[in-house]
This record gives sequence, structure tokens and C-alpha cells, in this order.
Amino acid sequence: QSDFQLIVGTNRDLVERVRTGAFRDDLLARINLWTFEMPALRERPEDIEPNLEFELERFARDRNQRIRFSAEARKAFLDFATGPRGLWPGNFRDLGASLTRMATLAPGGRISVDVVSDEIALLNGAWGGVARGDRALLAEVLPADRLSEIDPFDAVQLEFVVRTCRE
Repeated sequence: QSDFQLIVGTNRDLVERVRTGAFRDDLLARINLWTFEMPALRERPEDIEPNLEFELERFARDRNQRIRFSAEARKAFLDFATGPRGLWPGNFRDLGASLTRMATLAPGGRISVDVVSDEIALLNGAWGGVARGDRALLAEVLPADRLSEIDPFDAVQLEFVVRTCRE
């Protein structure tokens, strides 16, 4: 006999996965007591700025080192992070990792524009260079729930195929 509550989270549509045979229907029946939809970080850009300070405070606590952005660097990062190129497929995990990298590489405890530029290049590479603007083309041919499940790397290839077929 057990006495516990299980809380699970996923970025996948489990009902759809049951339909396709990729998830067990009996398991879904056991865990599907309540369902809460949480929009992705890219759909909540207003949450990014408050979390910059939160992540930098966490970094300071964990490493006993206070790090700050220069004003120009902060603006450059927020413009990217909240703009059309800010995909954040890993949501807050990606944001936290990004800030940890920048804080670790910050010369003299100050995140510079150069550090931000390097981080933006790294994120664009990791995300396959896919901007939300590119996904607009995919949104024309895929329902939103399917589009949100596509890996950024796969989205680049799929977007190329759709564009090629339309030519």
C-alpha cells in the first residue's frame, strides 16, 4: 500500500500520444486527474526580465559572487530574449543556463555587450537559427499544438521543405 501524490509535467500532448500509440492509455488514466496548460516562455516575454534578476541572485547565492549587466548589455539581451528570435524551447531551463553562462564569463563581475553577443550566437546555433518569424510559414500548414512540439532543429528542415515545395 502506498500513500503519495504524483505531480507530472510534460510539453507533449499526451492524449494525442495515446491516440498514436506513443503513450499508454492506462497510465494516462491514472495520472490525468487535473490538467493545467502552462504557456511556453516564448509566449510570455513579460516573464523574462523579472527572471534575469532572480537567476543572477541565484548565481550569487550559489557561487558567492555578485554579477550585474551593463546597461547596454541588459538591453541587448532583453531585445533578443523578448523578441522574435527568442525561442526558449527549454523554457526557464534555457534562460537559467544562458544567464549562468553569461555570469560565469562576465569579466570583472559585469556582463558586457560582447558576452551577450556571444551568448546570442550560441543560442541561435543551439536553436538551429529558427526564429519565430520562420515558424510563421510552418504555422500556415500545421496546427499550433503540433507546431509547438517540433524540435527547433527539425523546424529548420521542415521550413526548408515547405518553402521549396511552394516555389
